[in-house]
Amino acid sequence: MSFFRSVARSLQLAGFFVVAGTELLVKRPPTQRGRAEWLHRFCAMAVKGLGVEVEVVGGFPERGAVISNHLSYVDIVIFAALHPCVFVSKAEIENWPVIGWMTTMSGTVFVRRGHGGSAIKASSGMQAAADAGLPVVFFPEGTTTNGETMLKFHSGVLAQAMGAKQPVTAAYLKYELGEGNGADVTAADDVCYWGDRPMWPHVFRFLGLRKVKVTVWFAEAPIRFSSDVVHRKLAAIEAREAVSALEAQALAKPEVGVFS
Repeated sequence: MSFFRSVARSLQLAGFFVVAGTELLVKRPPTQRGRAEWLHRFCAMAVKGLGVEVEVVGGFPERGAVISNHLSYVDIVIFAALHPCVFVSKAEIENWPVIGWMTTMSGTVFVRRGHGGSAIKASSGMQAAADAGLPVVFFPEGTTTNGETMLKFHSGVLAQAMGAKQPVTAAYLKYELGEGNGADVTAADDVCYWGDRPMWPHVFRFLGLRKVKVTVWFAEAPIRFSSDVVHRKLAAIEAREAVSALEAQALAKPEVGVFS
């Protein structure tokens, strides 16, 4: 990890924000699709400009919900770079630097577990996305991990998607680092964001990394749940199994296509 590389890329990222922010202020997209497409352009520009290599197995669904494991704030950037979409995220993200502003401006639905009205907010937000012809992305683990194990899936937002009769497609992502980053640098610590560490130092360190690569796997078809929304705890288990199946596929290291 290079200090000077971090500084240079921080300035580069700031430039991306100026360009994207100016576009947002000038055009002020009035529709949810317009805001999602703005986020898509911004994230695609940032991913390419910062030299992050993205590879994809399968295809991003055109409709319904997409659920994935959750490793980093970078996950949101990657999914948005691949396809215009809407996110349902925990309320804390609204206050995150960079990502919070970006997702708020793009129409992200923020929910707080255990608070009244969150389920209704999630449901109405997903319905608005469906009406706009946009897929919805959320992370049932509810928080990021270092990738060593996948946490239990929460059922709340998943139940809202099922209740709205939306297809739910599993996805899985994995980060890797190329050579030149130092023996003490790993994807688990320097790309994944977890624990109680301050965010800004982690972002600065991430920007100094070399040859960051992320691979995203999408299931070929939506999950076939064995029951309905009434048994949402079982549905959460089955959703986790679907994402775990993609993890097993990832370990097999299939041939993938480079993002362009």
